[in-house]
Amino acid sequence: MQLQVQETKSEGLRREFKIAVPAKEIEARIGDRLGDIARTAHLPGFRPGKAPLAVLKKKYGEAVRGEVLERALNDTTRQAMADRGLRPATQPSVEVLAFGEGKDLEYTLALDVMPEIKPMDFSALSLERLVVPVDEDKVTETLKRIAESRKATKPAPASHAAAKGDVVVVDFVGRVDGTEFPGGKADGYSLELGSGSFIPGFEDQLIGAKAGAEVAVKVAFPKDYGAAELAGKDAEFAVTVKDVQIAEAAAVDDVLAKAVGMADLETLKSRIREEQGREHKELSRLRLKRTLLDALHEAHDFEVPDTLVESEFQAIWAQFEDQRKREAEGKGGDAVAQAEAEKSKTDDEHKEDFRAIAERRVRLGLLLAEIGRINNIQVAQDDINRALTQQAQRFPGQEQAVIEYFRKSPEAMQSLVGPILEEKVVDFIIELAKIKDKTVTLDALLKTDDDDDTAADKAKKKSAAKKKAST
Repeated sequence: MQLQVQETKSEGLRREFKIAVPAKEIEARIGDRLGDIARTAHLPGFRPGKAPLAVLKKKYGEAVRGEVLERALNDTTRQAMADRGLRPATQPSVEVLAFGEGKDLEYTLALDVMPEIKPMDFSALSLERLVVPVDEDKVTETLKRIAESRKATKPAPASHAAAKGDVVVVDFVGRVDGTEFPGGKADGYSLELGSGSFIPGFEDQLIGAKAGAEVAVKVAFPKDYGAAELAGKDAEFAVTVKDVQIAEAAAVDDVLAKAVGMADLETLKSRIREEQGREHKELSRLRLKRTLLDALHEAHDFEVPDTLVESEFQAIWAQFEDQRKREAEGKGGDAVAQAEAEKSKTDDEHKEDFRAIAERRVRLGLLLAEIGRINNIQVAQDDINRALTQQAQRFPGQEQAVIEYFRKSPEAMQSLVGPILEEKVVDFIIELAKIKDKTVTLDALLKTDDDDDTAADKAKKKSAAKKKAST
């Protein structure tokens, strides 16, 4: 298609153009489209394919002109960028200046182009991978938790005073201002003392009671209690302790293993070790990936589009303000104290940190995308299907609707594909880098600084060093 392109701005990565498409090109496209319609259109009084052009224009002209405009903008935008070898880093922005019957199509095109990125030699990277061996003490702790979750009860001696962890079988009647209230009465209720399943203070007052005891339990309903008519009110429960039972954890043996679906105790231990190993491996990879991203950020310095950085910054800032608001609301009367605590860092200082984080994220995102493009790293359909299934499983009963949503929304689908591609690129780099394993404890693996704080500090230092070098 013929078009006239005038570059109006070229600053850094920003490019702006004024583009004109001759009216004859537009009218020709409209004519071709009307011709396609004419072959199948059913108009009163005319056989298919025989309706006059004037009649077709009257009925379909406006819709066809809009359709042709959209296609012309897409086609000429791609042509203008391809002719100049431009690779957009952001979605091009288009503003129509003139368009109408017999008029040239005139519009402006603005976009940020991809910076020149030269990935480093990844074989020169030396990274440390922290490895945590299976901890047999943790395996024993897990077995104990399983045994505790399957504990059984047995009748306590008549002289036994109920203690925390015991189960008391009680009848009770609750009253507020001397009047019974709905839901405040039960017979033969089994209550584990210390479970926290009743109103605060209720269970504590039954500790020390013996079978046959009658206890007047006085409590206050919480101010945020679900039943508004009881919230904040004092209540008294007449409680009769019918029985006291001692709870004992199940024995750690083959019987316990079979109760949880394992063949025997050794099989259960092996499963626990496997799960522990899987968790350690995932944590180790996260730490290695963070170390890798730090190294990549240090090794690559290229201009990034301001619009992308601003968009990422706005997203981070919105998340920060939302969290700050929720924390203030949650603290209620402590909101003032929260505000005072935050005075240690002004909003301007927060914004400086977040802009550094935003720039780092954008630079790493562009770098990883370019590495994937250069090395033809692709996301397989099987990977997408797995991600779709995982998303769908988060909404039981709506699985098909969720899958259809992602398939019909390019933006939503990209939100699935992007992280998968990133992990594949990271795997690709790790395969080429020199990796040295170091055995550490789980505590040592978990002892890390906050990712964003570390990223901000490093990004700010890098920015400051860059400014100093340019002076």
